[in-house]
Amino acid sequence: MRGRSVATRARAHSPLRLLLPDNRGEALWAYTTSYGGGLVDGDALSLDAHVAAGAALMLATQASTKVFRGVRGSSQALSLRLDEGALAVVLPDPVVCFAGATYGQRTEVDLAPGASLVLVDGLHAGRVARGERWAFARYASRLDVRREGRLALSDRLLLDESHGAIAERLGAYDAFATLVLVGERVAPFAAALLERVGAAGPGAHADRIESATAVEGGTLLRVAAATAAGALGALRGHLGFLTALIGDDPFTRRW
Repeated sequence: MRGRSVATRARAHSPLRLLLPDNRGEALWAYTTSYGGGLVDGDALSLDAHVAAGAALMLATQASTKVFRGVRGSSQALSLRLDEGALAVVLPDPVVCFAGATYGQRTEVDLAPGASLVLVDGLHAGRVARGERWAFARYASRLDVRREGRLALSDRLLLDESHGAIAERLGAYDAFATLVLVGERVAPFAAALLERVGAAGPGAHADRIESATAVEGGTLLRVAAATAAGALGALRGHLGFLTALIGDDPFTRRW
């Protein structure tokens, strides 16, 4: 990167909002949120982002994505294109589906030569205190990452109550998270993550399970935790390099 990254064009239509707070680093920070406190039945949000050569973007959400009950369902789509040497750090809060909700999301990332990606995707059991633990109707997620036009990672997750009670199948775990590190700028951290989690083994933690897999150009980490705090704590521990990478701490300076 040369200098500070800025937004040359940003536009959103209701119910989607874009917030661009200041920060001490070199990356542009952008937060997405929606009017009404969550996604209601029929909402279909779509976001296209383009990070120019050598620029950096930190994209996050204002809060967890709450999904309300509905027969039509709601959805979100993210299309992210990174030019040569660009960096994108995608750190949304977890999706929280309420009882009876139907939700789908699709994320597509295209990386030019030398571009790098840090991406987090999280899911929480729901309003557990109200007895809505894994009580939604359907959750479907799709993630595709391409490097120089070639598919490097294709990841799917489907939880559907028609396939059996979701709460019973997920056991004691109330939070799931996926972390993807791909590209030259994060290569040392991806290699260290793969080695660290592999050396520890899946039974190293009493409150969670972690599994790391090598993918083209990086590492894929999965976390299943008993609580949302446990999943967040694990991710923050693995992402300690972010402050140095983008010049500010996205976990402690949300605004």
